[in-house]
Amino acid sequence: MIGGATRLVGLIGWPVEHSLSPTMHNAAFEALGLNWRYLPLPVAPGTEGESLRALATLGFVGANVTVPYKSTLVTSLDSVTPDVKSIGAVNTVVVRRQDEGTYTIEGHNTDHAGFIEALRQGGFDPAGESAVVVGAGGAARAAVFGLLAAGLSKAIVLSRNVGRAESLVQDLSGAKSGKLEALELASDLLVESVRGASLLVNATPVGMWPQVQGSIWPEGTSLPADLFVCDLVYVPRETCLLRQAREAGAYGLSGLAMLIEQGARSAALWTGKEAPRGVMRRSCEVEIGRRFS
Repeated sequence: MIGGATRLVGLIGWPVEHSLSPTMHNAAFEALGLNWRYLPLPVAPGTEGESLRALATLGFVGANVTVPYKSTLVTSLDSVTPDVKSIGAVNTVVVRRQDEGTYTIEGHNTDHAGFIEALRQGGFDPAGESAVVVGAGGAARAAVFGLLAAGLSKAIVLSRNVGRAESLVQDLSGAKSGKLEALELASDLLVESVRGASLLVNATPVGMWPQVQGSIWPEGTSLPADLFVCDLVYVPRETCLLRQAREAGAYGLSGLAMLIEQGARSAALWTGKEAPRGVMRRSCEVEIGRRFS
């Protein structure tokens, strides 16, 4: 039960009703015996900066940041970690309180490490490999940064907004070794780019509930059977893209693995405790079955 001693964290985004983060984190807090609660916080566009400050004023310990604010909230923070500076996106904030009611808000990014750990758990080591990443938002930035840090040799970034893709490439080209290229997303370019890659990453919301029939991959065209396909969408559990991968005999990885890994790292920043990943995964699987089957 929430009371005066309950410590609060939340999720800043728009929309947030599909998110499994409240289920996952509240299950973790309960397993750890902590009087903490995680709340979904739908924040209308244009109000994210003031909303972040309001959370600190209201006593929140911190928050996660999701679409569409991972990049826009970076400038609203008092301090950021070096990886946030490099990536240009934040997904976790921590409120540090000083005396006399003052505070600072720190920005962290746990997405890139969570993404790479999820890939490795799935059996894919990025070192020396090549990838195609679709999308140019905060999730794509974290994915590309993580891949380069893990030793990827080349990544092609495709986005319908080619200017954003070019900005991503420009910002990250000097951060790590590895060749980056930006292209405007089109079906023929996607298919051609994937032919020379070992990894395909969907870092867009395409295929996410409730628009579950959407896919970045053109229907009627088979994915290469030797391709590793990672869809950062985690609702539904098998997206249209992952179904296409399964039907082609390719390996498909759901975004649920990344959700849990980045969430565990966020929870550790807030609580100082190791997060119970097994509890977090089981709570998500049950909730997906309950809400989205």
